[in-house]
Amino acid sequence: MPQSHETICWGCGLRLMLPSFSPVFKCGWCGAITNQNPLKHDSRCCSFWRRVRDRSFLTILIVFMLLIICGGVWASFPFVFSLGYIWAAFHSLSTVFFATGTMYSFILVAFRHAGEQPSVLYGSYEVVRKDGLDNYRFCHYCEKPKSPQTHHCRSCKTCILDMDHHCPFIGNCVGAGNHRLFVTFLVFAVISNFYAFLMSIYVGWHVWPPLVYDPGYSLEELSKSSVGRFSAEILHALANTAFLLSARGIVLIYLCIASVSVEVGIGLLLWQQLQFIYEGKTYLDHLSSRDGEVGESGWHNISVFFGCPYPISALRLSSSHTGKSHKK
Repeated sequence: MPQSHETICWGCGLRLMLPSFSPVFKCGWCGAITNQNPLKHDSRCCSFWRRVRDRSFLTILIVFMLLIICGGVWASFPFVFSLGYIWAAFHSLSTVFFATGTMYSFILVAFRHAGEQPSVLYGSYEVVRKDGLDNYRFCHYCEKPKSPQTHHCRSCKTCILDMDHHCPFIGNCVGAGNHRLFVTFLVFAVISNFYAFLMSIYVGWHVWPPLVYDPGYSLEELSKSSVGRFSAEILHALANTAFLLSARGIVLIYLCIASVSVEVGIGLLLWQQLQFIYEGKTYLDHLSSRDGEVGESGWHNISVFFGCPYPISALRLSSSHTGKSHKK
């Protein structure tokens, strides 16, 4: 006969008789889930170094973004203003808009709380109704209940509602409070890097020194010549004239390479985020989902996420509601 023992539910305080080999049990009254083998607390040293790592990444990224913005403005504005006042005004307004939108959304997503779950009553049978704590677990780090959509972040040392992931580059989690801001930042970053790439190519084309090379054949004979040889001669001419570039030209080359690299990385991250939103789940849900499990997906998830059904709330950056649908 299996041996049974008496235990107390942390949610409602009722006494339960359970088999001794049951590591996890669910209360039949309130629905709270109890783990008889709770995890140990994180050491303060590990949490401290996680915070130092996140703050270091955040500082480096802010400095890098400011250097890219200031370097691009310094390298391109002399040539842009020489084209005329209309083109200079358009470029100035575009640069201010993209730079301000990117930095503002980045600062908001980095310093806004990722999502705090509402407090619930627990511990007593009188205050907990039937199924009032259904699928709730007790967080032994925060020492309070957490809902099924809540995950504990050891770096932030708190439970995050609807947590998507912890991003060390922003030094914060992405959850219900700042998920929409995070996607907005990715959109601004993708558009800003694309605009910086176009401007660096356009300005660099006009400020690059004239190419000096002798192909040895006319344009009519180009079809008869090797394409590889022609490309090699062009690259050789570019390498020779690169030593004649000014400091502004070197900055434009670096801006072009950096914008392409960042564009690829952030573009892939934005595509992944939109795909998860379309499927109605988060990144943690994707990692913990079982094989063959398919959620309720559709364009309605994206429209609700960005607040399209609610025109008033779409203009308001709210930390209490993101409009993301959950799988039941």
